[in-house]
Amino acid sequence: MIYLISVLLAVSVGLLVMGIANLLPAQGRPSKGRLVELGLEEPFSKDAALRRGRRRTRLKDLLSYLGKKIESPTRDWSTSRTRLTHAGYRSPSALPIYLGARLIGAAILYIYALLGAIAIGATGVYAITFGLVGAGFGWVIPSFLLSRKVDLRQSEIQKALPDAVDLLVICVEAGLALNQALQRVAVEMRHASGILTMEISQMNMEIRAGTPRDQALISFAERTGVADLRSLATMLVQTERFGTSIADSLRVHADSMRTKRQQRAEEAAAKTTIKMVFPLAICIFPALFVVILGPALIQIFSALSNLGG
Repeated sequence: MIYLISVLLAVSVGLLVMGIANLLPAQGRPSKGRLVELGLEEPFSKDAALRRGRRRTRLKDLLSYLGKKIESPTRDWSTSRTRLTHAGYRSPSALPIYLGARLIGAAILYIYALLGAIAIGATGVYAITFGLVGAGFGWVIPSFLLSRKVDLRQSEIQKALPDAVDLLVICVEAGLALNQALQRVAVEMRHASGILTMEISQMNMEIRAGTPRDQALISFAERTGVADLRSLATMLVQTERFGTSIADSLRVHADSMRTKRQQRAEEAAAKTTIKMVFPLAICIFPALFVVILGPALIQIFSALSNLGG
């Protein structure tokens, strides 16, 4: 029975890995390079892209169907929608797909944990408890991955924002209007941060479509969830409302943002000493003690054994 369960676990894990590999974009392979040399890469790549697109579509449809079954209309899902928006998932089906992924993850890890518990000899309540723990991990893992995606996006925007504001100051002081300056910043920042460029471009398209600039700026800040962007949007809205100089306000704000970036770097540098304590105490100090005290202990034990012998 244990061997059968082990084989089933290995087969299921292998199928899961193969499915994920088929859904991911194709990476550089030797066969792909050979096809490029023969001039046959484009037809095969198009067919592979179409197949992967169909698989992703079917998977999204399945997850969306399951998510809609558990998406209660009476419950407030605003927090989850906000997190998905901050992570860059803004389609109407993002929330059902996210809920479906959590449900599938809970079901799969429940089965794995239950089979693993049976494989080690657990039965009855203990096996069910292992399964429930696995289901809990499966329910939490998508939320953890979503939070990780939000943190990465916000970190990239926060790092690139001071440079974007400096460029915005230069454009405004050169005589460009604020809308044209924002368009120029989106063009020039495409190599530094694709996420920030995409967000600024979306804001520019909203302004072109007729959305008031103050509303587009506020939506821009709310979509990303970055505190520095929110303060920048508030400053630009207040500057336009009270009729003060945009260039002077931007220059003062750019100076404060550069100061904040320097302070964050100093804070991160100060934290490294604390973070290094645990690797030193767990990994490096025991090895040093073995190297330094090992020969002395060997000599002491040999001397004691000679005295006793």
